[in-house]
Amino acid sequence: MKQVASLQYGVIFKKAFCDVDVFKGFVRDILGIHLNIDKVETEKEFKPAIGKVAVKFDLYAQDKEGRVIVEIQHQYSTDDHYDRFLHYHCVALLEQAENAKNYKPPLAVYTIVVLTSSDTKYREDILTIDFDLKTKTGKALGEIPHKVVFLCPRHVDENTPTAYREWLDVIYDSLDGSVDETLYHKSEVQKVVEYIEQSGVSPEEKAQMIEEYNWEEFQKTQLNEGIKLGKIESTLAIARNLLVAMNDSQIANMTGLTIEAVAELRNNA
Repeated sequence: MKQVASLQYGVIFKKAFCDVDVFKGFVRDILGIHLNIDKVETEKEFKPAIGKVAVKFDLYAQDKEGRVIVEIQHQYSTDDHYDRFLHYHCVALLEQAENAKNYKPPLAVYTIVVLTSSDTKYREDILTIDFDLKTKTGKALGEIPHKVVFLCPRHVDENTPTAYREWLDVIYDSLDGSVDETLYHKSEVQKVVEYIEQSGVSPEEKAQMIEEYNWEEFQKTQLNEGIKLGKIESTLAIARNLLVAMNDSQIANMTGLTIEAVAELRNNA
């Protein structure tokens, strides 16, 4: 077993996956595309901003035939992440319009989003937004290649495609801070394990991990407080609706509020 830095942290994910061989292997196995690239950019952004919203892509690579974006997201407030990364994807499409001769972008755009949070809305290993035209029977016509793929390492099952398995497994294994390196046979996945070893984490990377952790804890606190507040407001609303039909004791028994709290609601009604 090797002690590793978790791939839930953006700084660690980018450290491992910005390696050209790792990036190419990941894209090959997830998308079936063989990239011809010699660099992977991090924190890529377009200037001027497209659509009045400045976005940054964690990892970005482009060859003569395609543009591939890889994103890592780990957050507890997950209500909008599908829309968020669809927006990112569309930005990468629209950025090409400036020099386009028609409405067909010269480069295909593929976005891969890795969701490491346990708080994902759907418990699926792979979710896809496919832009291609389809007949009424669901047959794809191969007209539009652009695609967004969401990967959820926590929800791998026996039906997860073999090509995906080592990548999703190593991400999931890293979340508890240790990895059994003997389980991985792809050379690119072995490189990932080497990159994330705890002994190789720099002080600067450690500081960024701490900042990410503190931000996640803050988000969790805010979410929990919001849930508590929502439950309280809901209970008070129910109690107010019962004021006409019931006495204070009955309302207290039904809602769990104290008699004093119900009496105060009645006085302020």
